[in-house]
Amino acid sequence: MAAVLDRFYATGRRKTSVARVWIRPGAGRIVVNRRAFEDYFPRETLRMIIAQPLEVTSTAGQFDIFVTVGGGGPTGQAGAVRHGLSRALARFDDKLRLPLKKAGLLTRDPRMRERKKYGQPGARQKFQYSKR
Repeated sequence: MAAVLDRFYATGRRKTSVARVWIRPGAGRIVVNRRAFEDYFPRETLRMIIAQPLEVTSTAGQFDIFVTVGGGGPTGQAGAVRHGLSRALARFDDKLRLPLKKAGLLTRDPRMRERKKYGQPGARQKFQYSKR
């Protein structure tokens, strides 16, 4: 899915979070789930994670970004938004792809929570050994 009405779309994923990101040239407004960016991600570290692709490509303040994100927790959601934003920027301009790739922002982080196995109390815990 490429440009539709001067917008560029990409999907970002991290852990169990999925972010749908639309970018278009504008004043630099970021809206996440119809809320202000600062309101949805109150932690400064999460806002820094999301702003990384804009800093790497030095395009901060040039795009209006509209995001819908769901699943997982705040950190996973921030990672998903970063991944989606990076992919959308790469779709917008092919020249931005190389710096994003070098910074490792186009790679989907494959780490997931390990599943709980049957007959055990947790994903990695085993029942306590009893000698007697």
